[in-house]
Amino acid sequence: MITLLLPCDGSSNALLAVRHAIERFHRGDVQLVHLLNVQPPFSAYVARYVSRDLRADFHREHADKALAEARQLLDATGIAYRVHAEVGDKARCIADAARLLHCDRIVIGTARKSVLVRAVENSLTNRLLDHCSVPIEVIVGAPVGVLARVGIPAGVGVGMALLWVGGP
Repeated sequence: MITLLLPCDGSSNALLAVRHAIERFHRGDVQLVHLLNVQPPFSAYVARYVSRDLRADFHREHADKALAEARQLLDATGIAYRVHAEVGDKARCIADAARLLHCDRIVIGTARKSVLVRAVENSLTNRLLDHCSVPIEVIVGAPVGVLARVGIPAGVGVGMALLWVGGP
């Protein structure tokens, strides 16, 4: 029986990872799930003008919203789980949580992207591989758009399109 860390942002790909954990639970593999949401911190400029309590309320509210559907899925199956919310760099928070919570594995959902796009976008999956000492199981979701599949990040694709049509 293993303990899983499920980082979840509420996206359809993250929910695929939750469903995968549920399947593993039904097979008898999973004992406990730690459901984690990581919110990006406010910039120093914004933090200077917004109270700590308001920032904490904002992050808590967004974490609750992001985890709502995952919690419903887990509640429906009777899996034992704990909810965690962090603020900071996603890869570092996930790696730290896995270590501190003594998780046996991290299960993440991700979109299908080319290696070039993952490198250019500084992919969370790649960053987790750099930071984690815990095995990472990647559940691949739906394919991304045509430009990303062939390895052209959206910003580069838009720039090329503007050049082609004689834009600004």
